[in-house]
Amino acid sequence: MNVTDIRVRRTFQDNKLKALVSVTVDNDFAVHDIKVIEGTERLFVAMPSRKDENGVFRDIAHPITPDARRVLEGRILEAYFAYLEAQQAEAVTAPAFASEPEPENL
Repeated sequence: MNVTDIRVRRTFQDNKLKALVSVTVDNDFAVHDIKVIEGTERLFVAMPSRKDENGVFRDIAHPITPDARRVLEGRILEAYFAYLEAQQAEAVTAPAFASEPEPENL
C-alpha cells in the first residue's frame, strides 16, 4: 500500500475526537472521515463506519491485514502530530495584532 497523501481536514479540542483525516492511496483512491480518537491509553485511528440495521457500527473502508493497519495508523498519527506542530509554529511566528493602529507613512 502506497499512501501518497494524508490531510488533516479538521481538528477538535474539547472531546475525544481529535481530528478528521483523509488518506489517498496510490494517487488513485481516497478515504475520507478517518478519525483520530483519544483513547484511555493512547491516540488511535478509527476508520469510517456506519450503523447497520442492527445498530452495530461497521467499517465501510479498512485495511485488511494487521500490518497494513499498523502502517496506516502510524502514518496518520505522524501526519496529525506534524499538523499540530505546524499549527503551533504558525501561532508563535504570527505577528501579534497591536491594539493601536500603526501611523500611515506620508
